[in-house]
Amino acid sequence: MSEDAQTGSLFLPAANGLRGTLRVPGDKSVSHRAVLMGAVNDGPVTVTGFLRSADTLATVAAARALGVEVQEYADRLVVRGRGWEGLSEPEDVIHVGNSGTLIRLLPGLVASRAFLCVLTGDASIRRRPMARVIEPLAEMGASVVGRQAGTLPPLAIRGGELRGITHRMAVASAQVKSCLLLAGLRAAGHTTVREPAPSRDHTERLIRYAGGRVEREGPAGGPGDVRVWPASGLKMDVLPVPGDFSSAAFFLVAALLTPDSEVIIENSGLNPSRTGLLAVLRRMGADCCVESSDTLGPEPEGRITARSSALAATDVGASEVPDLIDELPLFLLAAAKAKGTSCLRGAAELRAKESDRLRTMTANLRALGVEVTEHSDGMDVVGDPRGWRGGAIHASADHRMAMVGAIAGAASKEGVRVDDVDCISVSYPGFTGALSSLGGSWIAETRERSG
Repeated sequence: MSEDAQTGSLFLPAANGLRGTLRVPGDKSVSHRAVLMGAVNDGPVTVTGFLRSADTLATVAAARALGVEVQEYADRLVVRGRGWEGLSEPEDVIHVGNSGTLIRLLPGLVASRAFLCVLTGDASIRRRPMARVIEPLAEMGASVVGRQAGTLPPLAIRGGELRGITHRMAVASAQVKSCLLLAGLRAAGHTTVREPAPSRDHTERLIRYAGGRVEREGPAGGPGDVRVWPASGLKMDVLPVPGDFSSAAFFLVAALLTPDSEVIIENSGLNPSRTGLLAVLRRMGADCCVESSDTLGPEPEGRITARSSALAATDVGASEVPDLIDELPLFLLAAAKAKGTSCLRGAAELRAKESDRLRTMTANLRALGVEVTEHSDGMDVVGDPRGWRGGAIHASADHRMAMVGAIAGAASKEGVRVDDVDCISVSYPGFTGALSSLGGSWIAETRERSG
């Protein structure tokens, strides 16, 4: 296959249902943070369950570019941190690939170090809004500049003496919050991030696990202040990474939508700030069962079982969006097979992901024959319990769009063609193999990339 070749696939109906048990790869969000915080840990930290994907390996490469030794083994990573003082100026530009997490968290990690660090990424990353990171870091005392008057990557960061600030976020964002919390660990005084709704709390859990102090004030489901205090050092020895709920969610929804299916995920992370999709699916009538297990690390995990279900429409509003931001495309696909009209609002953040996911999902659902109305911050989906015959989906170089297409194919009557499955390696390199183990099938196709 030439460098310019692109692999697409026709995902066929799972005529006998999807059945079986899976262990999904490690959580992508936690894997990123494990390497970044391990890089400034006081001593080596062993990371088990680490997800090896294009995104997370970009974070490993970034740590190495900053002078941190990272040893890779078959079943673990060892990140040999030497505190913040162990970070050194990179000799070249750090390329984050397609990782939105890395482009937003790394500036917070290096904001207190008096050296130059330049970050860039692929075409998708270079369209990501960055003012929401640049402006508060500058207020804290770092020098951060970006393209187009500080709104887009590439970024150049020169760290300095940081001071704590109070920053109000217009939109709940775990990435922006995490950036400021990492910088706040090195700032004079405490740093407060005011979020309009709770966002995923992986960074807070890791800070506490490493001996730092971070607290949240405010109602569990509403706006609140997340406050972090400076830490003299971080100390972790072993850091277990749970299975990625976002990866598990594709197979859970596939089981719900495909007749005669039962799928069990053994090791899924169960962080409440990540599993909002489960509450929404249950509201729709989904047969989902969760069993928690004992864990040694900062993140809860357990087993989830999903079975074929008749679904009813529901609405998702702004208050729920942060807890299922990455799973909203799956909610929209489930809504397409639910009885009634489902409405999504308060999800404008989807327009700033790997693709404009509202626009992409609108086009792809229409390609399946689903009636959809797109709005600036969401959409209305008119569901049909009979499902869809088939169609052709454009991934738009977005790993989650490609996997949605694959799930739509398994639940279809005639199959769904996805134009690009190569992009799935960003988060789930073994996705098609996992689908096959449950009874899914596909026909691979190759074509030349456009442009």
